[in-house]
Amino acid sequence: MQRLSRRLLTAPGILATALGLLSAALPAAAAFWELRGDIGVHDPSILKEGSAWYTFSTGQGLQVLKSDSTGRQWSRVPQIFLSPPSWWKTYVPGQKTNDVWAPDVHVFNGKTWLYYSISTFGSNTSAIGLASATNIGAGRWTDNGLVLRSTSANDYNAIDPHLVVDAAGAPWLAFGSFWSGLKIVRINPGTMKPTGSMISIARRSAGIEAPAITYRNGYYYLFASIDRCCQGVNSTYKVIHGRSTSVTGPYVDKSGKRLLDGGGTVLDAGNVRWKGPGGQDVSNGVIARHAYDATDNGNPKLLINDLNWTSDGWPSY
Repeated sequence: MQRLSRRLLTAPGILATALGLLSAALPAAAAFWELRGDIGVHDPSILKEGSAWYTFSTGQGLQVLKSDSTGRQWSRVPQIFLSPPSWWKTYVPGQKTNDVWAPDVHVFNGKTWLYYSISTFGSNTSAIGLASATNIGAGRWTDNGLVLRSTSANDYNAIDPHLVVDAAGAPWLAFGSFWSGLKIVRINPGTMKPTGSMISIARRSAGIEAPAITYRNGYYYLFASIDRCCQGVNSTYKVIHGRSTSVTGPYVDKSGKRLLDGGGTVLDAGNVRWKGPGGQDVSNGVIARHAYDATDNGNPKLLINDLNWTSDGWPSY
């Protein structure tokens, strides 16, 4: 979710033709999931638990959507935080009541971990928090408190967390938005909180945020969002990626340019209907992100694609 810190046709025949053209404009249409129901999200994190799919997203108390095993029909279920924990105001005094950003949900060591961020637009007075549960379906979450924070004295922004487990089984947390770019820090597997120093993994003068890292065949793939979100159909958000043989980088794009030097291969820049895609997550062989629907007043909605891989090892869809 971008912060400078962060919904015509009436004749049936015409409508059918228009929808066909819109579908044709989507990349890899066969891999594009046709979603139904309540799909309003921003900054989605997606996970499959048993036979159900869940999507967590920015909003009051952290919003949650649930789908059956197909992942096509979605409905809203109760939010995570019915009221804000008292410690939030200690670190982000100006936060809007119970306004929670950019969650990230993963299973590690037999528990489900939910990282999230609290902040205000235009500021890097921010904090990343953590909640945990034995499983999502039970709906019982424990507040594990503060993970890390940033203030105006820091050159980074503590939002947009993403948990990644390296090939050796060690957990890391990537995060960041604008300022000096994206960071990664090792996580203590006992506390699930940082230990050690932060390492820079990507930066861009025009802004970069929302890291998501996945490991495949010897490479760590870093996905991120660039340019401007949160402006409806005028959003210019894009999903980029790079890869590295080490979780800490250096990450390079397909041309060999380092993401620390402003590189990044564009994976998704949107199309005639879906404007400004970003806030992405990669899980269970799919990539989820939000985009602004030009056919519905620019409202942000959930998009899901199968994540495919080219013969030379780069993501595509």
